[in-house]
Amino acid sequence: MTAATQADTADWAALRQALWPSHEPGAHEADIAAFLADPTDTINLIARLPDGRAVGLAEAALRHDYVNGCKTSPVAFLEGIYVAPDSRRLGIARGLVMAVEDWARAQGCTEFASDAAVGNLESHRMHDALGFSETQRVVYFRKVLGP
Repeated sequence: MTAATQADTADWAALRQALWPSHEPGAHEADIAAFLADPTDTINLIARLPDGRAVGLAEAALRHDYVNGCKTSPVAFLEGIYVAPDSRRLGIARGLVMAVEDWARAQGCTEFASDAAVGNLESHRMHDALGFSETQRVVYFRKVLGP
């Protein structure tokens, strides 16, 4: 696991696209440029196989506002984690999360949080296997207000 750099942009964007496929073209590159321009309160990691192929990413940030289920501030928050399907069950997600945990401790955090969609059972199982505990379930609603 290494900190993502400008040289990782293409691989990083491809991994982000696999994780968040609904983003508009160029959105991932814009986000990456912003992370690289101001790395304050964030860590962005890329996992590569020995042959150099990028197969995983973890993005985390310090959240200073309230984080559901947490009692302290700041809280390290796993904003995104992804491992290519053909590289799962090799300990890559665990290695990424452990690197984020080390970073979080160095930032003075005593809690590490994450989230997943209610129906994303694969993510729930991964979080459980990595030592996270479910704190609550929330369904958000919205209503568009006309003029």
